[in-house]
Amino acid sequence: MTTATTRPTAVTGAVGTAHTRVEGRDKVTGAARYAGEIPFADLAHGWLVLSTVARGRILSVDTASVLGMPGVLAVLHHGNAPRLDVDYVGMLGVPPDPTAAVFQNDRVPHAGWPVALVVAETPEQAREAAEALVVTYEEEPHDIGFHAGRPDAHPVDGHMPGVTEKGDLEAGFAASAHVVDAEYTTPEEHHAMMEPHAATALWDGGRLEVVDSNQGTTWVVDELVRMFQLEPSAVRVRSEHVGGGFGSKGVRAHQVSAVMAATLLQRPVRVVLTRRQMFSLTGHRSPTTQRVRLGADADGRLRALDHRSLSRTSTVWEFVEPSAGVARVMYDADAHRTANEVVRLDVPSPTWMRAPGEAPGSFALEAALDELAERCGVDPVELRLRNDPDRGPVSGLPFAGRDVAACFREGARRFGWAERDPRPGVRREGRWLLGTGTAAASFPAGALPSTAAVTAEADGTFTVRIAAADIGTGARTALTLVAADALRVEPDRVRVRIGDSDFGPAGIAGGSMGTRSWAWAVTAAVEKLRERLVPGVPVPPEGITARSDTTAAVAGLAQKERHSFGAQFAEVAVDVTTGEVRVRRMLGIFSAGRIVNPLTARGQLVGGMVWGISMALHEEAVRDGASGGLYGPDLAGYHVATHADVPVVEADWLEGTPDPDDPVGIKGVGEIGIVGAAAAIANAVWHATGVRHRHLPIRPDRVLGAGGPRV
Repeated sequence: MTTATTRPTAVTGAVGTAHTRVEGRDKVTGAARYAGEIPFADLAHGWLVLSTVARGRILSVDTASVLGMPGVLAVLHHGNAPRLDVDYVGMLGVPPDPTAAVFQNDRVPHAGWPVALVVAETPEQAREAAEALVVTYEEEPHDIGFHAGRPDAHPVDGHMPGVTEKGDLEAGFAASAHVVDAEYTTPEEHHAMMEPHAATALWDGGRLEVVDSNQGTTWVVDELVRMFQLEPSAVRVRSEHVGGGFGSKGVRAHQVSAVMAATLLQRPVRVVLTRRQMFSLTGHRSPTTQRVRLGADADGRLRALDHRSLSRTSTVWEFVEPSAGVARVMYDADAHRTANEVVRLDVPSPTWMRAPGEAPGSFALEAALDELAERCGVDPVELRLRNDPDRGPVSGLPFAGRDVAACFREGARRFGWAERDPRPGVRREGRWLLGTGTAAASFPAGALPSTAAVTAEADGTFTVRIAAADIGTGARTALTLVAADALRVEPDRVRVRIGDSDFGPAGIAGGSMGTRSWAWAVTAAVEKLRERLVPGVPVPPEGITARSDTTAAVAGLAQKERHSFGAQFAEVAVDVTTGEVRVRRMLGIFSAGRIVNPLTARGQLVGGMVWGISMALHEEAVRDGASGGLYGPDLAGYHVATHADVPVVEADWLEGTPDPDDPVGIKGVGEIGIVGAAAAIANAVWHATGVRHRHLPIRPDRVLGAGGPRV
């Protein structure tokens, strides 16, 4: 078992000390321009027309009357749009989502499918014409019914194997003194970031330029090059400021349709999605239904573990929400089986969403662990400590630092867990029942190959160029600090330029890999630059530039289980008369490797925990069986946690166990904060009321409908 210590109070160098965002003033004063705000001469505006049926075929698109409306320049649809290539595997190792390959045939696979793009001189003219466009359909019966036991469910390999198994499950359960067998469900959830998706496309001297809001310019270039069959050098993508992404800002219909229209009209075309359009076009987290079976001996040590997850995908793209994957890291047993299955339905394609798999999977697994603790009569923290493995349960690889036990011990101490009465429903303040809960958290710590360039300028400053994406995480600031330390200069002598594919390929802002991948490339470039700088010799006017490519280094990293870990704690109050659940306080203690900037890192962790509150109590997208569309696809109908719902939320971290094979030491904090948060809240609701809630969100009607709190 590895150990960890609390982080030191004295830190040397820029890395590890709190710094405000280097672009913070620009953002709060409006100087920072986002994709939909950058001006272009002769700019035209596109507006997408979405299908009103959930399944069928387009019979006709009546463009004649619309083309005569004021300002309308063109109407693109399946009858006149350029043909795209979608028969490839992209840089993320998966085929492209065909939802982005718009206007390729007359089929409609779900409500809200793009069927046309109206382009006009102004966005108002484009919208008016789009709303007037008449599209006639041949409607077909659709199926959006998602539930456990569907005969057409099947396992799928996504970014991990669909099924893993070892040992004899049934024998393990038969030999167990305690068994938990329960079904847990999570609903459809949406990213709903502050900045909508927007893209402007134009041709400049035979080169395609796209200015958009994305999570990786290299990613977008790769997809556009393949779809439009262009040379990589013929495409440039820029994305300077991004107002949130959470997995959804890859290649979507708005970028592709903008490129089509710009090619047709030979002038810049911008397409901006409305909030309601985002609910159909930019992906979501699939609902899940998960069956978790746990078998343990009398002391609570696991003998059998079976975690099976079913998620929903579209008929045009097989994307899996790998919720059972969390069990492959967190807990071991002699008999161990996990399976990620999908069912194809007439719905929009799901996609990556903050902590894909881990967020819903940790709810089911950690809630089941809590139920097992109750059955065994063992404290929930102690049960997790007894089942803390020293090697990967499925991979068999050693952990490059596994500080789960240290996180629980420190968290329990600071949360006051020792004073907890384990009996449910005994703490009360007036009409409020009080309870506390806990859960474990984990998220992979990966790295993607990246390139970077660092230039020593003649004026004594340094310029870093890397195609990174700052999606609100503070990447600019983190890379400034990393570069400053590597250069052994003050941060104010470093300028970091990001978000331009011309800087060379780099990994995406996703999977909590961004800062880790980019910092590696920047550090490597600085090392090369230092070799070229001669003390006492002035830098020439053009500067001295060194470049790096970490492809070989990333591939050569020793094989280990690398993850961020954490322990979540929550206290809730439940109103016995209304069923309202209020989270009073939360504490998360994490082990996430080297923390570059404590200020922005804490913001990421707290943000994830707040999203956990939202996941546990609020978020739920509901589809209408008759239309196949969503009820209330906007931020009025789709509820998220607001300031009134967010209590004292505290996040902190341990120094962690260093990995001698890892030259970076960064593990990532972007997603670990949401993992386990909803489970900790659900477990606290049980402790408050004595009633288990296995279906999210825990709405007041569900609290009362379950028979109400046991009072």
